[in-house]
Amino acid sequence: MTDPQVGLLMLGLFILIVLLGFPIAFTLAAMGVGFGYYAFAGPNQLDNIFGNRIFSLLVQKTFEVTSSDVLTAIPLFLFMGYMVERANILDRLFHSVQIAAKNIPGSLAVATLITCALFATATGIVGAVVTLMGLLAFPAMLRAGYSTKLAGGVVCAGGCLGILIPPSILLIVYAATAGISAVKLYAAAFFPGFLLAGLYIVYVIIVAMIKPEWAPKLPKSMTDVPLRRVFWELATSFMPLALLILSVLGAILFGLATPSEAAGVGALGSMVLAAAYRQITFERVRDSVYLTARATAMVCYLFIGSWIFSSVFAYLGGQKVVEDFFVGLNLTPIEFLILTQLIIFLLGWPLEWTEITIIFVPIFLPLLKIFEIDPIFFGILVALNIQTSFNTPPIAMAAYYLKGVAPPHVKLTDIFNGALPFVFIVFLCMVLVYVFPGIVLWLPEYLYEIR
Repeated sequence: MTDPQVGLLMLGLFILIVLLGFPIAFTLAAMGVGFGYYAFAGPNQLDNIFGNRIFSLLVQKTFEVTSSDVLTAIPLFLFMGYMVERANILDRLFHSVQIAAKNIPGSLAVATLITCALFATATGIVGAVVTLMGLLAFPAMLRAGYSTKLAGGVVCAGGCLGILIPPSILLIVYAATAGISAVKLYAAAFFPGFLLAGLYIVYVIIVAMIKPEWAPKLPKSMTDVPLRRVFWELATSFMPLALLILSVLGAILFGLATPSEAAGVGALGSMVLAAAYRQITFERVRDSVYLTARATAMVCYLFIGSWIFSSVFAYLGGQKVVEDFFVGLNLTPIEFLILTQLIIFLLGWPLEWTEITIIFVPIFLPLLKIFEIDPIFFGILVALNIQTSFNTPPIAMAAYYLKGVAPPHVKLTDIFNGALPFVFIVFLCMVLVYVFPGIVLWLPEYLYEIR
């Protein structure tokens, strides 16, 4: 076998082993070291078994990952999210938004989406947002007579917004993988993120107007709230969290701090916020630190394994085979984008966003220059696309998160059916971004390139 054929065998074996359920990070590292030992083997390799260059590459990549300034922001943002999650402010936040949106059709669903957008922005952890909103907003909508499908779809779709809206962990991972500015990527994601949230809200309002039996109006006892109380509720629950998020994002977008520095301030601010609500305890801080360390270790091991794997894959010539294949198809840039996004969509069924972003997206990155596609534009499309993986059967993790906390009578199929319209809304948002690329590129160009 030629070296490129060995590289393709390496990729095929990896996909097969992952589908069998083996741990992805350690599978990447093991296959990278195993095939790398073959790739870097010298003529007298058996005389010096541990003299193979693959071991030097393993040490080098491990050092690069653990000393990356960009990746420092990940544990800090994760800690910020876990602390906000444990501050128990979600019920206050949901209630304040609910009474503020009382006169809008489908007000409970709209309040759920707004709460999800803000809370997902603060945490960026899909499982946590869907689970907490499944315990709080989902039963409230069912008690108000909302359709199970609509209520389930709202919670699942809203809980995934943190994948795209800054400060998204996925965007930091993509920035480190692609070697581009995380700050520009955050600026690029700002409008698409809130455009998607806005499309969700418009859909819910239209459904509530066309089929009022799916989203009944709330009784007057729940909506007859004095305006003064509405402002007070918003000032004491919505505004503090919004101020924390806007402070962190503003510092990043306007160049006042790096993502890592802003994440550090956000982590401290989350502790201050928890203390202000009298919810900070040693146990909650300890749990937040533990969960942060566990999630960060997972991402770091994935990076180490992925970079070893991709280095050996490229050295064997596998990357060149992939490039020649796509170039040989004579695709236009739009056709290339559609094909890659279709592949990423299909990969979202068996894999999580971390594996897709760290392992498979780098295969397409060298092709962006060939097709003259901005890597920032491509990254936002990837972030939009990956949201569908959480809501597309059969492996719709957001639906499983919700089912785990939903009342026993709620069927998983109802949640699936409710989430599917929001998947099509994501596709609509992607089409809008295709047609109007300024939605993505205008803000970073205005902030960082026009002087």
